[in-house]
Amino acid sequence: MVKVMPLRVGEWTAIGVEVLLPKTTLLAVTAGPGYIMCGALDVQLLNERLKDRAIVAGRAVGVKTIEQLLDAPLESVTDAAQALGIIAGMRGREAIRIMAEAAS
Repeated sequence: MVKVMPLRVGEWTAIGVEVLLPKTTLLAVTAGPGYIMCGALDVQLLNERLKDRAIVAGRAVGVKTIEQLLDAPLESVTDAAQALGIIAGMRGREAIRIMAEAAS
């Protein structure tokens, strides 16, 4: 099953996506030019093999719900996310706010 839901983050609306798979759940929240995701995200791959795409993304580990993803500190972020001011250790909600602001 796939759930897509609007999420209020400050004055912006982000989009949450939850994909229920056998033995795991994929979680992502997107706003503006980027997204945050659960531990399934491979930040190293994005930074190295897909560097030319300048993907703005962050990864949080150990999360089981969209709300936990927003509240968790990001374990790693892409180089392009860092260029926007998003850093490892920052809460997902703050990263999404920065992404939303970048789009406005």
